[in-house]
Amino acid sequence: MTQPATSSATMNHSNQRSGTLDSGEAMAAAKSVPLIADHVQQIPRSGIRDFFELVQNAKGVISLGVGEPDFVTPWRIREATIYALEKGKTTYTSNLGLLSLRKAICEYVLKSYGLEYDPTSQTLVSVGVSEALDLALRAVLNPGDEVIYHEPCYVSYSPSIALAHGKPVAVGCRAEDKFAVRASEIEKAITPKTKVLLLNFPTNPTGGTMSHEELESIAALVRKHGIWVITDEIYSELTFEGEHTSIASLPGMIERTLFLHGFSKAFAMTGFRIGYACGPKDWIEAMMRIHQYSMLCASIIAQEAALEALKNGHQDMLAMKEEYQRRRDFVVRSFNEMGLDCHSPRGSFYAFPGIQRFGLSSKEFAIRLLEKENIACVPGSAFGPNGEGFLRCCFATSFKELQIAVERMARFAQELESNRTGNQR
Repeated sequence: MTQPATSSATMNHSNQRSGTLDSGEAMAAAKSVPLIADHVQQIPRSGIRDFFELVQNAKGVISLGVGEPDFVTPWRIREATIYALEKGKTTYTSNLGLLSLRKAICEYVLKSYGLEYDPTSQTLVSVGVSEALDLALRAVLNPGDEVIYHEPCYVSYSPSIALAHGKPVAVGCRAEDKFAVRASEIEKAITPKTKVLLLNFPTNPTGGTMSHEELESIAALVRKHGIWVITDEIYSELTFEGEHTSIASLPGMIERTLFLHGFSKAFAMTGFRIGYACGPKDWIEAMMRIHQYSMLCASIIAQEAALEALKNGHQDMLAMKEEYQRRRDFVVRSFNEMGLDCHSPRGSFYAFPGIQRFGLSSKEFAIRLLEKENIACVPGSAFGPNGEGFLRCCFATSFKELQIAVERMARFAQELESNRTGNQR
């Protein structure tokens, strides 16, 4: 017996009931509904990570690239982590973080920076400083609000602003100013849409710092225009010369500043992913509302480790800082001797030598250096257009490896110089 023909409408209905689409419908659906959000499509891959895809395939490389202490987390901090596990501390904490840790944070911030905060309502423990920055921006930005930041800068600042639907506005810093940012340049960038000024001193990647007087000029500008400030001071303990000043400590600034800090750099705790924010009550409350629905809370084990770091980790931190300063002095002197003009960074563990004289882009220089001498540095262009012509060289690696690295870099620079002068004849 002949079966009746099945209409296309019946077939489509059958496909819909079975949860499948024919190939034509699938292609049409894929074209009509883009998968990735527009503002995410526009976010570039990290220039650091792109470069280190190359490094992973090379053997015997000495890396001056990743911004991470080469020291293992001090034993007393690791031991506190072990004890926390042994005692069964494996639960959630308050969304704001352990109250004991928040109290310790507030005591530390008061003693170190002269900033007084309420641990119950003005302090939030986050999953690293990166999460704190994300929460801070999402809590205050409306679509189209502008955020001024200085550049070269940490690679996540501009994308973090864009992901919060804000507009990133970069202000350049110059080598002749030792990569400090000028108030006059910030003022040029201010518009009626400016809402936040984002600062990071000491700075990744340049090691630049700000004097008390320069910060006072910026603070006056902020008060004049009614702007809010986010200050990322993750490298502040690693200030080698002069005293570190937080802009939040200046008159009239604590009320309009969010202070961000963490444990990754000074206490060698990058893998613990623990940071914190202190600031106006309403700002912290808004951040907590986002945090409670995303991360919920930072790991209780990491929080216990951070508590130990604040209580008993100061001497370990000072010992690491002393070694970083020894390495800094050696690396900066070596760079200048080989013709890579390099200012002496007053903070962080980065040197930022200039390579303009060789006529190569920073990316081309870094790739050739990797291929020829097995030395990995990050192209300055990874930190924004104002970083072009420089390399970020992290000296948080062993002194022995630094000695080998600068010998190879000197040989590479000498060869480039010989080729350059030979071509000019």
